Amino acid sequence: MHMESRELFLHGSRVPDTGPDGELMTLNMGPQHPSTHGVLRLELKTDGEEVAHIRPHIGYLHRCFEKYCEKLTPPQIVPYTDRMDYLGSMNNNLGWAVACERMMGLEVPEKVEYMRVIVAELNRIASHLVAIGTFGLDMGALTPYFYCFRDREMILDIFEEICGARLLYNYIWVGGLSHDFLEDTDDKILRFCDHFEKRIDNELNPLLTFNKIFVNRSANVGVMTPEQAWSWGVSGPSLRGSGVDFDLRRDDPYSIYDRFQWKVCVGEGLMGAVGDCWDRHWVKVLEMKESVKIIRQAVASRPKEGDVKEKVPARVKLPAGEIYCRTETPRGELGYYIVSNGGNQPERVKVRPPAFCNLSVIDEISRGALIGDVVAILGSLDIVLGEIDR
Repeated sequence: MHMESRELFLHGSRVPDTGPDGELMTLNMGPQHPSTHGVLRLELKTDGEEVAHIRPHIGYLHRCFEKYCEKLTPPQIVPYTDRMDYLGSMNNNLGWAVACERMMGLEVPEKVEYMRVIVAELNRIASHLVAIGTFGLDMGALTPYFYCFRDREMILDIFEEICGARLLYNYIWVGGLSHDFLEDTDDKILRFCDHFEKRIDNELNPLLTFNKIFVNRSANVGVMTPEQAWSWGVSGPSLRGSGVDFDLRRDDPYSIYDRFQWKVCVGEGLMGAVGDCWDRHWVKVLEMKESVKIIRQAVASRPKEGDVKEKVPARVKLPAGEIYCRTETPRGELGYYIVSNGGNQPERVKVRPPAFCNLSVIDEISRGALIGDVVAILGSLDIVLGEIDR
């Protein structure tokens, strides 16, 4: 991170009060603004319609996840991981389970690994559909929003059948899963894949991705260079949208992702500069197709026999030591740093949430943009406040 940029972000006193054309105006965007997607407030310093500086204000949700972990056992912590990124709960469950299992040296059954990949990739699609639908809504496109939520509903129906929940799942446990698939779950998953692949090319892309108004609002806006992305710790589709070929599922493998054929999708500047808002949107669209590929392979090769709770310990006790484990969630690198003294509860837990780092770069990539462009830039970063203020 550039030192000047860090100072501007952390210390309001360093932000200039005057611009080339005179005194800067301070405007607040949010938390009531619909495009802030929750309780975020952006403090904008503007020179007319041009943005000179943005300072994000967070701190409204007070989830205190990391302090809760010091008083809970690892299995009791799983439902709390759901509530950080509530649009990617399965992926949060998976990251916590993998971290604990690595610390314990615990191997889970093959059947469980395949099922974990299936639900994690289904949740990736469901999360991207919310991101894409609401991003289009921010740009004034209403119909794609309804289509995205219609398709997401099919995934939530599957999740509800296998674990009884539609948003906060508590499904991936340390050592296994809470429930097995039903007899017809595989068929429903494949039917969704058949339905969804056609909808991407026949509905989503013509209506939104290549819509002239949407392209004009998102191309060449909020351009993030690879250097800026690495400097601010940006990850996930926001990093890959800048043309960086990096994905933890391939580059720091976990679970059984190395058994499947798929590719990492990156921004190529098809409609504007590499790393603009359109590229970040395009990467999510491409990733949904790759997730469908992974799901099809996992469904075709997953073992059907076995108990998904076979390796779930009756009492989870983390050995003394520490570990940092990272996984690729829909928003990027989710890292769990766990310190244990050998007791029933972790001594310390620290979370590295992707949305927090992704939001941090908004000041640097918004300078010189118009006020209306801030809506597009924020929407393209796909943040969830639950994991920013945790």
